[in-house]
Amino acid sequence: MLLQVRSLEKSYTRGEETVNALKGVSLDISDGQFVSIMGPSGSGKSTLLHLMGGLDRPSKGQVILRGESIDQLSDTELSLFRRQKLGFIFQFFNLLPTLSAIENVSLPRLLGNESIKKIEPRARELLTLMGLEHRMNHKPDQLSGGEMQRVAIARALISDPLLILADEPTGNLDSKTGESILSLLREMTQKTGKTIVMVTHDPKAASYGNRLIRMRDGVLESDETL
Repeated sequence: MLLQVRSLEKSYTRGEETVNALKGVSLDISDGQFVSIMGPSGSGKSTLLHLMGGLDRPSKGQVILRGESIDQLSDTELSLFRRQKLGFIFQFFNLLPTLSAIENVSLPRLLGNESIKKIEPRARELLTLMGLEHRMNHKPDQLSGGEMQRVAIARALISDPLLILADEPTGNLDSKTGESILSLLREMTQKTGKTIVMVTHDPKAASYGNRLIRMRDGVLESDETL
């Protein structure tokens, strides 16, 4: 099993109120699945994604990736774990504006002290795969929204991650561009066997996955194969 979530709880304080964002969530995700997680605002879907990716720590429970409990890692170990074993795709791309497309894609491995000479061939290969062979030296402000998201996808793949986590990856794109990005993600799982967990509020976007989890009020409401 690739990912195991066990009795996951997350609570935080808002003023004098305690908010229970997750209430004992458990699920398993296998290799090669494209999992869509849907739910209304406040359902806990983004909280769950952040805990899966080690971007936040649970109040209770475990997140186990390929047998390793990530909630037991120190901050330094967790940072290294995220960089080596996870890929992230965000709604607002999170590209560094001063870096070119190829530099943004290379960044996760550059942070691991690898040389650009070693990384560059793979970065070029990924950008070509994304249809950006003529945009490699362009900076984010010279790219369209769809192109920036393709750079972000290439960056998520540069370290050959076990799991890719996507948080509303088409939320900042027009519908046509969003559909092309979703088609690319689906094709990627089919051809490479990569596992994707995607949070979305859009039923059409969710339909690109092969599994749909619905959340409400911090619990799993349903789980179905598409």
